[in-house]
Amino acid sequence: MKTKTFISALFAAAVCLPMQIEAQIRTLPEKPRPESDTASIYVVDGFRHGIAFFRKAKSPHVAYEATETLTFDKYHSAEVIYAHMERFSTLYPDLVEVYEIGKSYEGRPIIQMTVTNKKTGPATEKPAAFFEGNRHSGEVTSAESVMWLMQHLLENYGSDPEITRIIDRNAIYLRPINNPDGHNLYMHTAQSNRSTVRAYDNDGDGLLDEDPPLDLNGDGRILRMRYKAEGGDYVIDERDPSGRVMKSVGAGKGEYKLAGEGIDADGDGRIGEDGIGGLDLHRNYPENWRPMHEATGRGRTQGGAGEYPLSEIETRLVFTFLMENPNIYVVNSMDTRVPMHLRAPSTSNPEERMYPEDNAWYEHFDELGKSITGYERAGDVYGDYGNGTPLFGHGPDFGYFYYGAIWYGDEIWDGGRNRGDLNGDGETDELDQLLWDERENGGAGFTEWVPFTHPTLGEVEIGGWDPKFYSQNSPSGQLEPWVRKQALFNLEMVKHLPLVEWADHEVRREKNYRGDSVDYRVTLRYRNAGKLPTALRQADLVKIVRPDRFEVAFDGPAESYRVLDESLDRVRAGRNAPASGQGGKYFKEAGYARGESAGSVEFRVRAYKDTPLSFKASLTTTRAGSLPEREITVQ
Repeated sequence: MKTKTFISALFAAAVCLPMQIEAQIRTLPEKPRPESDTASIYVVDGFRHGIAFFRKAKSPHVAYEATETLTFDKYHSAEVIYAHMERFSTLYPDLVEVYEIGKSYEGRPIIQMTVTNKKTGPATEKPAAFFEGNRHSGEVTSAESVMWLMQHLLENYGSDPEITRIIDRNAIYLRPINNPDGHNLYMHTAQSNRSTVRAYDNDGDGLLDEDPPLDLNGDGRILRMRYKAEGGDYVIDERDPSGRVMKSVGAGKGEYKLAGEGIDADGDGRIGEDGIGGLDLHRNYPENWRPMHEATGRGRTQGGAGEYPLSEIETRLVFTFLMENPNIYVVNSMDTRVPMHLRAPSTSNPEERMYPEDNAWYEHFDELGKSITGYERAGDVYGDYGNGTPLFGHGPDFGYFYYGAIWYGDEIWDGGRNRGDLNGDGETDELDQLLWDERENGGAGFTEWVPFTHPTLGEVEIGGWDPKFYSQNSPSGQLEPWVRKQALFNLEMVKHLPLVEWADHEVRREKNYRGDSVDYRVTLRYRNAGKLPTALRQADLVKIVRPDRFEVAFDGPAESYRVLDESLDRVRAGRNAPASGQGGKYFKEAGYARGESAGSVEFRVRAYKDTPLSFKASLTTTRAGSLPEREITVQ
């Protein structure tokens, strides 16, 4: 009796105690992010040896509050971008899905949108494209180009026949901000960094982020300092009567020294050389990855590569999404500021490693891109961009060699350079930039040199080009043409996607036998209506795709027909299943269809008892869509 009572009490405790504990558990509220709290200080997460808190600063080039319309006369904070994405999902529920793809290093949501007509089938059954912005913290122009394309697609659906057809037939995945930690640091402080805000030893002294650049005069920007010093490298350019332009004359031959705005926090003689973060999400891909340090001194290394391939969550989330969605064929993961249409290879010349027919498609897109955007440059990373200098762990190499796709890493905006010889002196240089800035930008790109008393250098002047919205990104008044043209090139790549369609079919009676059997020859015809082949050769090599596959499912009992001449292979239920007794499913792999081509598959079948025989035919591809079942009667 005592044992029974004890067990009953124990059971009651086992049931009630978790309920009591659960009743006391409260979900902790998510801590407010520095971009949205009311404090005047922005704090960066993670341990580092230098300061991790900075005065908040708002730029006149950025919209921080969402409006009912999305315009491109200003840049947009992450909150505004996400608000517009949610607005679009409300306005276009049949075309849009917005979702969190994962969380960043600091725990911010990374938001993505899928654009497709849900009524014509799921996104995974359609040829697809993926466009990504803002991998690099300060290269915010790329996020705006993704948003321009997003709005252009949605607002023109139903009125523009070509865009309507694209959204009906394809899926477009849009991730405006791949790196929300860096984006927010850039938009809400004077700071900028390369990619992730994970602490990193940029200067190799064993300390992490110990010497960030600083906004000394509190104007919300980190500019340049010039100061007189013996052994200087610069003089004021005598051609500039305003005294703004500095000219390099060689070490020790000048009157001035130049430095970034800040102090030498670690006493190594350099100013602001180890700021927040420093790893590069664009050197963190698995293809041709190299470590940041190697033991022999004779191998290859890659600065900013991370501890190992895909060590950074932001890159890993791109990788896993693409691997889980192999229907994606074209990609552009954009940066700033060359400008250039940039693609693989990153470690060799195209002729050394790429299939000629694949490289021909890239060359086609190189020229097509230049015709749309007006960029002077397009080509491979290794030769055309790096002049024989390799980049390792680079996105375009991953995109082609590992993933078998058309993958660009385009650079938008020109850094305010190459304005032509505006002053007619026979040279294109910084004096021409000043003229352009005054004529087209109201002179806002250059800040006049202003005296400041530096804590260690004494009297200095602070000024120079706006590093964020002139050098790294265009002034907001120049933004729309750049993001529009880049988006239109991306859209043109979508228009090239393959698309399989049924054509006609033919059933021909070949032979009658005495008794009750007849042989038929069946021809199923299809076409690839798109311009690209159903897969690149590289995609087949690395087996990211499967060959185009016909399946035929016969109705009726197996004894009522027989497939002849091994023209079709039987679908087996399992690896070790016998070839017989598995019902009426057969398949044939058809390889990969060239763009704008027609194809067919033939097989012979014997029908017994002279009764009608019917079957359902389907065609599946990895990157060119899937065709619905077509029911055919053999009679």
